[in-house]
Amino acid sequence: DHCPPGLPPWPLETHSGAQQSATVANPVPGANPDLLPHFLVEPEDVYIVKNKPVLLVCKALPATQIFFKCNGEWVRQVDHVIERSTDGSSGLPAMEVRINVSRQQVEKVFGLEEYWCQCVAWSSSGTTKSQKAYIRIAYLRKNFEQEPLAKEVSLEQGIVLHCRPPEGIPPAEVEWLRNEDLVDPSLDPNVYITREHSLVVRQARLADTANYTCVAKNIVARRRSASAAVIVYVNGGWSTWTEWSVCSTSCGRGWQKRSRSCTNPAPLNGGAFCEGQNVQKTACATLCPVDGSWSPWSKWSACGLDCTHWRSRECSDPAPRNGGEECRGADLDTRNCTSDLCVHTASGPEDVALYVGLIAVAVCLVLLLLVLILVYCRKKEGLDSDVADSSILTSGFQPVSIKPSKADNPHLLTIQPDLSTTTTTYQGSLCPRQDGPSPKFQLTNGHLLSPLGGGRHTLHHSSPTSEAEDFVSRLSTQNYFRSLPRGTSNMAYGTFNFLGGRLMIPNTGISLLIPPDAIPRGKIYEIYLTLHKPEDVRLPLAGCQTLLSPIVSCGPPGVLLTRPVILSMDHCGEPSPNSWSLRLKKQSCEGSWEDVLHLGEEAPSHLYYCQLEASACYVFTEQLGRFALVGEALSVAAAKRLKLLLFAPVACTSLEYNIRVYCLHDTHDALKEVVQLEKQLGGQLIQEPRILHFKDSYHNLRLSIHDVPSSLWKSKLLVSYQEIPFYHIWNGSQQHLHCTFTLERVSPSTSDLACKVWVWQVEGDGQSFNINFNITKDTRFAELLALESEGGVPALVGPSAFKIPFLIRQKIITSLDPPCSRGADWRTLAQKLHLDSHLSFFASKPSPTAMILNLWEARHFPNGNLSQLAAAVAGLGQPDAGLFTVSEAEC
Repeated sequence: DHCPPGLPPWPLETHSGAQQSATVANPVPGANPDLLPHFLVEPEDVYIVKNKPVLLVCKALPATQIFFKCNGEWVRQVDHVIERSTDGSSGLPAMEVRINVSRQQVEKVFGLEEYWCQCVAWSSSGTTKSQKAYIRIAYLRKNFEQEPLAKEVSLEQGIVLHCRPPEGIPPAEVEWLRNEDLVDPSLDPNVYITREHSLVVRQARLADTANYTCVAKNIVARRRSASAAVIVYVNGGWSTWTEWSVCSTSCGRGWQKRSRSCTNPAPLNGGAFCEGQNVQKTACATLCPVDGSWSPWSKWSACGLDCTHWRSRECSDPAPRNGGEECRGADLDTRNCTSDLCVHTASGPEDVALYVGLIAVAVCLVLLLLVLILVYCRKKEGLDSDVADSSILTSGFQPVSIKPSKADNPHLLTIQPDLSTTTTTYQGSLCPRQDGPSPKFQLTNGHLLSPLGGGRHTLHHSSPTSEAEDFVSRLSTQNYFRSLPRGTSNMAYGTFNFLGGRLMIPNTGISLLIPPDAIPRGKIYEIYLTLHKPEDVRLPLAGCQTLLSPIVSCGPPGVLLTRPVILSMDHCGEPSPNSWSLRLKKQSCEGSWEDVLHLGEEAPSHLYYCQLEASACYVFTEQLGRFALVGEALSVAAAKRLKLLLFAPVACTSLEYNIRVYCLHDTHDALKEVVQLEKQLGGQLIQEPRILHFKDSYHNLRLSIHDVPSSLWKSKLLVSYQEIPFYHIWNGSQQHLHCTFTLERVSPSTSDLACKVWVWQVEGDGQSFNINFNITKDTRFAELLALESEGGVPALVGPSAFKIPFLIRQKIITSLDPPCSRGADWRTLAQKLHLDSHLSFFASKPSPTAMILNLWEARHFPNGNLSQLAAAVAGLGQPDAGLFTVSEAEC
């Protein structure tokens, strides 16, 4: 530190970049510490709004001199406004100093460190330093990072409207407007605002139908988002059925009905009308009344002792029913059988015949009764026998031994399980799955050899990192970039203007295409591209989600782009719309991860878009940041591609010989890491790599070695197989997963090795490696994984970064952007390049043709075939198609 002119030196300690919230005193030896200066007013943190300078004030007592020091340098004496006074109570001298700080002063150090100022006061007893005051330039960008979207929700459903305000200093405060009226959660318990500024309505009401606007404001400006229309609709509901009406006829067959109305509740705001009928009819029959009628009279009875006989009749022809009237009249009629004279005589032949007839009738009735009893008994015996014979129906099915059919392919592995020693490991929560197609070949979950104990072995390696270059050092001063790797092999950066360019990380499949005019004219951006190791970045995964791509950062975030850039990266998922739900995740500056794109449900006007191919994805984005592709399995058929690599030492100087089997995500970046690691370990590839489809079945991955010649080698593995847990592979957070098989040579002269290595998922896909080589001189697989430079330098700026010459590109855009009645426009070009599934996205951009050419550049660099593109363009039938002829010589 240097003293201001005319002042003695004093001990001062400055701490650049650290907040100092209290004064610091430096007494002179032997002086009275009570007379050290103490500050009545200290400078406070302020913001520069627009171009207005800010005023810093400092006042101390007692004080003979006060000066400001800003960012470690003394402020000139002429820039101080000093007022001296005397304290009325103590009579000690006091000083008040003011300085102005302009925007230009702060901008000189903007991006390097924060601008601060501090007061230093002197008295005869020593010096005192005030707290540091930080001066920041206040701003508020125009564009919201996320605006609320229109929604249609049913009654009592929850509503969440997301809003991420524009970037600003100080951070913007957020409030919500409902039809231009302020939403106050303190007055409405059904509404609250989250820390992320999202508006949440717990249960939607009809009154919540409105236009919602997110308002962000700070001391600089007030910004309004686009209004989001929320419609709370009510689906119709049926009322209860009315009672059945009376039958339409009073006698005979008729109809009756009942009804209901769609009023419980009635549909509202476009809600669905009730499904089903509002009227039901059913047949009815009302029984008609039948009046009774007399049957014919019976014969007259014999004349009785009282000289009368009788006859009878019944009201049964027909009998009265259903409320009909009974028969009128008497049912018995008597009369005198001898007129006026009654004579009694002994029984004659007629009486004897009557008695004989009655006896005969009684006998017949008894015989009939006996016959009925016999028939009943026989039927009962037959029924009992039937029931006894049907008892087989109540017995359980007996197990049936079915001999399995012989496999068509005799080379498939058929291994019988040892159920007594099966070991299975499950981790995490289970998700319901449906059965998928059968894998390449099936292996049981039993041990392959006689087990000597259960064991699983997983090793994890991480490559060392080196110190960062100056560019990384500058970025690391900001909180958001402190997690950037310090190694330059996984990072590329360059300076770009409106001509665009390209960044790539060699041998990783990761690149960033910056098209022409993506950067506004007059702007120059220093842009970086970084590959992160999964263990260095925490990416929370929920449920059945898994990481399918590397985690890639491009930045710095917040720079203004007028066209989407294209981020290219590999993925290891087997794309299938019925098996995967794929989402693009982006990390916010606060560190939380958010779903910014659901593949297959993209909105054309969205800030992000993704072209997904078999092993790579191309992300269109107008906002830079940290990205990752995450998949959620929808069925057990969802699979990740694993690349299996077998490495062993180049030179074997001892009796032990290790075979390392790596199980990696099938991406270039994972392959690069293992190749670099094995170079450090002195390993070589001993077999061609294989691909294994690892399914979301919660089954572990097993590895075993077989057919080792016991006369030459001895396996030191004490178990029948090694195992990598399912979740170590599925969550993708661990690198370099592998198992090691240690073999021991019987003699130092042994150099030929022949064995088999099996890698398979329990009840899933598997691969078998046949190893047969000489460990001392066989190097035929060493060159299979030689890393190439992928186009040379990591950063290409301007026209050299593109295959299509700039002038010809402009001609193509000018000719194909306008719609053509004959169809010879950008839509036809998209079909010829097999990009017709993205027409809605291309159409939402100012220049659809430019989007198509940008995607072609991202997919085909550096080995794109310009002649094929020229043929596709020239084949559109444009009158001036000759302008599109592109040759390699013109590049």
